[in-house]
Amino acid sequence: MTTKNIQTIQIESKPESIHIIERLVDDLKGEYNIHEDAYGNILVAVTEAVNNAIQHGNKYNPNLKVKISYEVESDTISFVITDQGKGFDYYNLPDPTAPENLEKPTGRGVFLMKHLADQIIFSNNGSSVELFFKTSHVQ
Repeated sequence: MTTKNIQTIQIESKPESIHIIERLVDDLKGEYNIHEDAYGNILVAVTEAVNNAIQHGNKYNPNLKVKISYEVESDTISFVITDQGKGFDYYNLPDPTAPENLEKPTGRGVFLMKHLADQIIFSNNGSSVELFFKTSHVQ
């Protein structure tokens, strides 16, 4: 894999924008020969982050955008997803595995991102999340 400069796209804060991100991850998989296991983790975690930015950060406001930046270096790919919302307290989220939360239709996004990414960093009061992934299969 070679180094690629940081690339950035912006999408509208509507659910149908998610397909743009899915296509981006598909394109990156082919271009950089990302291992299938890493690809699955990237696809789920990044789409969860973008969906959270659209839904919780920008509250589906069509006047607000979600910015997605990504960079490929050696055997790592990183994404920064930033919304224009107020952020959230990422230290005090309900545990989605707790019995009282198992039936809830939401609340698993950050949990999934933490378990699928190799590293996750929140900033700007939670309105920005950086996700890091190893792109090669590690035995």
